[in-house]
Amino acid sequence: MIDLTGKSAVVTGAASGIGRATAGVLAELGAHVVLADVDKAGGEEAAKETGGTFVRCDVSRREDCEAVVRTAVETYGGVDVLFNNAGIIRRSTVCEITEEDWDLVMAVNIRSVMLLSRLVIPLMAEKGGGSIVNTGSGWGIKGGGQAISYCASKGAVVNMTRAMAIDHGPQNIRVNCVCPGDTATGMLADEARQLGESADAFYDDAADRPLGRIGQPRDIAQTVAFLASDASAFVSGAVIAVDGAGTA
Repeated sequence: MIDLTGKSAVVTGAASGIGRATAGVLAELGAHVVLADVDKAGGEEAAKETGGTFVRCDVSRREDCEAVVRTAVETYGGVDVLFNNAGIIRRSTVCEITEEDWDLVMAVNIRSVMLLSRLVIPLMAEKGGGSIVNTGSGWGIKGGGQAISYCASKGAVVNMTRAMAIDHGPQNIRVNCVCPGDTATGMLADEARQLGESADAFYDDAADRPLGRIGQPRDIAQTVAFLASDASAFVSGAVIAVDGAGTA
């Protein structure tokens, strides 16, 4: 049911974690993938694994986002799938966070979604439709401690998804949001470091959910692939928790 043969996909945050796993799954299903990330070494390595094309990109910069989309058009003829996945976290309360960290989280987690979406939507409309998938978070659905900027940004991504689905449904562009729970990525290990905790203890705590384990990047990647494909042709404006029933 899930076949992306001949489709062109852009994946941000593709050098590691969920983005890298998703680029791999999309490629396995037949898609041509443009991988975008600020991490040049990791991105190039991921591109070799997937047979895709890497573009170094700071997703908060309009010029970098334009280069990514231009590469997709010139190399693969357009963009059928956009996975707005790049994200960062700064663990702090509203009293502790610096203005610089607040602005950085908003730029990477929210501004990037706006920049890339407005670049690809006209291309998708011209081709008769497409699929945009945004990475939210369980903390975009409910709150979390010492994560004020992250919660704010992911809550925004969740509701941006709904608004975009309403605006661009008439163009046959579907917009959905995956909300991962704690997933075994470098970002989760970095959270432990920010909080002064051991990564092992942090991962053990993260597994305390009904399914009894932490998420793996491929768990989320497979959900993204479903949303990218025609198997989800009537799914738009959805916010899907992929978290082992953590938010339940």
